Amino acid sequence: MAEPLPSAPDYDGAHLRHVLTSAASSLGISGFSNRLNLPEASIAVVILADGLGEQLLARYTGHARFLGSAWRDMDRARVLDTGTPTTTSASLASLGTGLSPGQHGLVGYDVYSPQLQRVVNMLGKWDEEVIPEQWQPHPTVLETAEAAGARVLTASRGKFRTSGLTRAVLRGGEHRGANRIEHRFASAAEWIDEARGGSTATRSGAPQPLLVYLYVDELDKTGHSQGAGSADWLKMLESLDSAAADFVTRLRTRFGSQVSVVLTADHGMVNIAEEKRIDISEDVELLQGVSYTAGEPRFVQLMSDQPEAVAQRWRDRWGDDAWVMTKAQAIDTGLFGPIDGDVSGRIGDVLVALRGDHAIFHTERTGTDPLKMIGHHGSLTRAEREVPLLQL
Repeated sequence: MAEPLPSAPDYDGAHLRHVLTSAASSLGISGFSNRLNLPEASIAVVILADGLGEQLLARYTGHARFLGSAWRDMDRARVLDTGTPTTTSASLASLGTGLSPGQHGLVGYDVYSPQLQRVVNMLGKWDEEVIPEQWQPHPTVLETAEAAGARVLTASRGKFRTSGLTRAVLRGGEHRGANRIEHRFASAAEWIDEARGGSTATRSGAPQPLLVYLYVDELDKTGHSQGAGSADWLKMLESLDSAAADFVTRLRTRFGSQVSVVLTADHGMVNIAEEKRIDISEDVELLQGVSYTAGEPRFVQLMSDQPEAVAQRWRDRWGDDAWVMTKAQAIDTGLFGPIDGDVSGRIGDVLVALRGDHAIFHTERTGTDPLKMIGHHGSLTRAEREVPLLQL
């Protein structure tokens, strides 16, 4: 008997999509709602630690004493839900726009484009014919906050300044790039100090609101290559913890209660053993009736004009190890949230969300390099979809 479908993400409650909008509202910027009740401030910083799921942080707080102290404080820590699928492009789009995947349209890592009739990438390899501002036309939180009078900064890697994902969902404000975690934090702190005119400067009237988005991708990158919890991954967690502690101390010393700093993540991560990474490229039965594969190894999207038949074949093969559903079932369940008109065509006709400790690859399309990845995410297990929200 097929397993019941997973519950829909809590898009209207404790959800990642409300973090940046709540931070903007906490600054007094009109047009936003402080759904997460973040403290009022004139400087708000949102740190996004890519891949630092709630369960991973809970397991390794011994390597993150500063973050762990906040995580153990019930007044400073909450658990947030993420969207469908649990992948960076979809989650950062929800963070950056305040919308559900069904609205912003970044519904996976690899996504089918009905207009181009091919699969396109939503992260680091945007198709030249896909215009990010057209693919995701809704205003971003950063550009709306800037238009309302706030100064806005993104502190990230320099190469992300003009990336397709930035242009689609994080456009707006200034950008400072740095390739090391500690340099990114230092750069953000320097920008805040400069924007305030120096720590000893005084000025009449309310200060200009400052909104900072600080992105840390090292945990995710290391988790993919070495595994979450590996020695290298733990070193990255320790670096993040140290940099965050120094950053918060510096800002609190200079600006006191004017500053609000929160940390969250876009998804968790699970390690998949080599023998559980399954290549379906020569599996005639599973690919029968499938015109395109997309998605990610833990959340496979299949395009087909016979979805019921394809879904049944995949259910028969995977049993309790996967939630297999048609697009109609997923939309009815609310997995993608409300659906804008043309977004439905980007979602796979059949969706395969892995429940067990497997990952599915179609190397005929992707090449064999993804098979080397140890850490994975994308599905709707608690380990992948629950992320922390820490008030630092």
